Amino acid sequence: MFRNRYVILGFFVVFSVAVAAQVANHYLPVPIPAWLLMVLRWLPMACGFVVALRRRKLTTWIFLAMLAGVEFGYDLPSVAKELNVVSQVFIRMVKTIIAPLLFGTLVTGIAGHANLRQVGRMGWKSLVYFEVVSTIALFIGLAAINISGAGLGVTIPPDMVKGTLPQVQPQTWHEVILHIFPENIAKSIADGNVLQIVVFSILFGIAVAMVKEEFRSPMLRFTGSLTAVMFKFTNIIMLFAPFAVFSAIAYSVGHMGLSVLLNLFQLLATLYVALLAFILAVFLPIILLLKIPVMKFARAVAEPATIAFATTSSESALPRAMENMEVFGVPRKIVAFVIPTGYSFNLDGTTLYLAMASIFVANMAGIRLSFDTQIVMMLTLMLTSKGVAGVPRASLVILLGTAASFGLPAWPVFIILGIDELMDMARTAINVIGNCLATAVIAKWEGEFDPDKPVDQGFLI
Repeated sequence: MFRNRYVILGFFVVFSVAVAAQVANHYLPVPIPAWLLMVLRWLPMACGFVVALRRRKLTTWIFLAMLAGVEFGYDLPSVAKELNVVSQVFIRMVKTIIAPLLFGTLVTGIAGHANLRQVGRMGWKSLVYFEVVSTIALFIGLAAINISGAGLGVTIPPDMVKGTLPQVQPQTWHEVILHIFPENIAKSIADGNVLQIVVFSILFGIAVAMVKEEFRSPMLRFTGSLTAVMFKFTNIIMLFAPFAVFSAIAYSVGHMGLSVLLNLFQLLATLYVALLAFILAVFLPIILLLKIPVMKFARAVAEPATIAFATTSSESALPRAMENMEVFGVPRKIVAFVIPTGYSFNLDGTTLYLAMASIFVANMAGIRLSFDTQIVMMLTLMLTSKGVAGVPRASLVILLGTAASFGLPAWPVFIILGIDELMDMARTAINVIGNCLATAVIAKWEGEFDPDKPVDQGFLI
């Protein structure tokens, strides 16, 4: 324990020395030798490597890979320009997750909660609330990225985008409508048409919900198993993420220099400001309007939100979120329905992020999207963002699919990957808070919210 503290302290000390030396080099009458500056810059990476070996957490490795990628791209740009293939491999593997993950989560979410006779008004009220709040999150994200302009004005070398920008022909409204509906689901999967996969999955889920229990149960077991396997598959792919982050950042810095990082941090700051605005403009008014105890709610969601923030996974916070909301005064039957359903249909932080990230991709590529196109993209994200809360950084899957559907290149996503861990923390915490709030809202609408009611010990999930 103490050794870990010393190693972490050593990392910050050598990092501070490296930064101080770099700054001082601009003001000293005699410049510091270039080789000494490089050694000082790589010393924090060596300490960080020791920290990562001791902590053995993916978050630490990704953060270290990001820093090392910046330094490698700055010191060895000629080599860094050849590392793009590593990121390409990672992106290809991520793309294989899109169809089965969407199919499994949507079918399970729809058919698994399809008995509206039992859930009554709670069912449609939950879905309406989810869609309204998620839509507001989308448009707050859209407004934030258009105001900040993150990604605009970056000069992209021609060789970086050579052969990656598709020629997109204008489509009539007939073609836009026809593009929504699949004619061959295998072709839709092969072409990466996310919206067609979503439409097929929704209709399939409704069909599963309408058949007899003897037919519905095996299909639900299959889709549930498929979803669980794809979650694990995603986790396996994410083990490769540090290498992809390193190569992506090194490749970007090697081509464009350190100026690209200014746009990354501009995107990061825009996201955090937009999420704060969403809390103040949406969550807080809902709490005050429905007279939900603010401080008690804050205490109830603090722990699950912290777990989600630290692990970047809403799924890890699910047990404590359900337990805390019942203690808060929401009946168990409402908690058991709303929170799991919300994990597929109420992803406020993720939808806000996707709205920003999709426009950021267009800005980085120098593609100016019309207002109409942005609106259509937001409507698409309303569907494609469902069902990704349980997997860390799974929103990259949806972002890649959305970019492909609208003729945007994939390479800007490599750049976002470098700070996606930092953005994933915040948006995942907002997802959990939003679902906890949804249980209180539905309980209030049903007249069953009682913060003073004693709760049986031992919450069973």
